[in-house]
Amino acid sequence: MELLAPAGNLEKLKVAVSYGADAVYLAGQSFGLRAAADNFTNWELMEAVQFVHTKNCKVYVVLNSFLFEQDLATLADFVTYLQNIEVDAIIASDLAVVKTVQAMSSLAIHLSTQASCLNLNSALCWKDMGVSRVILGREASLKDAEIIKSRSGLEVEMFIHGSMCMAYSGQCIISNYTQGRDSNRGGCAHSCRFNYTLKNQEEVDSGFFMSSKDLNGLNLLKQYQEAGVDSIKVEGRMKGPLYVATVCSVYSQALKNLNENGEVNLQDLAKGQEELKKFSHRDYTQASLLSAAGEESIHNERHELKSEYEVLGSIIEVNQSFLILEVKNYFYPGDQIEILRFDGSLCTIKVDKIETLWQEQLEKAKPSSLVKLPFYSGVEVNNLVRIQR
Repeated sequence: MELLAPAGNLEKLKVAVSYGADAVYLAGQSFGLRAAADNFTNWELMEAVQFVHTKNCKVYVVLNSFLFEQDLATLADFVTYLQNIEVDAIIASDLAVVKTVQAMSSLAIHLSTQASCLNLNSALCWKDMGVSRVILGREASLKDAEIIKSRSGLEVEMFIHGSMCMAYSGQCIISNYTQGRDSNRGGCAHSCRFNYTLKNQEEVDSGFFMSSKDLNGLNLLKQYQEAGVDSIKVEGRMKGPLYVATVCSVYSQALKNLNENGEVNLQDLAKGQEELKKFSHRDYTQASLLSAAGEESIHNERHELKSEYEVLGSIIEVNQSFLILEVKNYFYPGDQIEILRFDGSLCTIKVDKIETLWQEQLEKAKPSSLVKLPFYSGVEVNNLVRIQR
């Protein structure tokens, strides 16, 4: 199975690929559903494709917004550009986008989860229209995936980790009504996460009853494989590098164990689940993977479970006698820090001293600076460094 990771910007793309993703999905400046993400300029898209391909990975560009006539006027040129820089596929939900991509390129077309493909006949219909992969709606079960995969001849992609939508994928308009922001054109305000009051005759109930827990399918990895799922997808183009690195590391290591041994070791799964608690998240659920999600899948709280961990920066150079860290958050001599290796292991260091590149000792490391750390075996360029606060 392919591990497909989010890439909200170029930095997170490189983190995802370095920590084990087989493919990444990302957006240009238009036509996607995460308008608040950094997203990629055309130049950054070209750099992203070149980097990903040097790592023998793939890059998919999302064109999954629902478009008006004025949007379609510039789509053809963008599709031509994507063909020229050799992206591996596009992700679409609007039939007009599918037809434009077919007319202007030979790019593979993956059907976005926004199209709410939940059954075999729907998948076959999209296959007739030229789609080669369906990304099933998050309402679909692994059993649904197995049926669609075995009978359609299409590749099947399913979400395995990340935030969930309370509505049918691609059908929510709460943000339009409450905020004037179109959730199907990149403006989702996450109105389902708010506190609402429900009045039923004389009774009044208040809560976050439209807010879903986060999806976590790690323990069902073998079931994904048995269902014939081709790609397991991680949600989160708006999430930070620590999220991307941790999730990619955990799932890639679990996939490696599954491929080598035919099983995922229970001890390794437990260790992976502990790592998945080390960034901000809501309570976890398996949602509708085995049976339809019920009341137990509601996250009846406003806030996420905050992480005790914080990214300090990333290693940008490894010398035989020292490491160079690009600092993003403060830390001090005496702090204990952790370097996340690409193989999922940790290098725990107590920082005795912090030095500049000119060997001046510092009282603390400041963001946007470069500092030297002692050399440790097994550390590589682009390894993330974190601290437990």
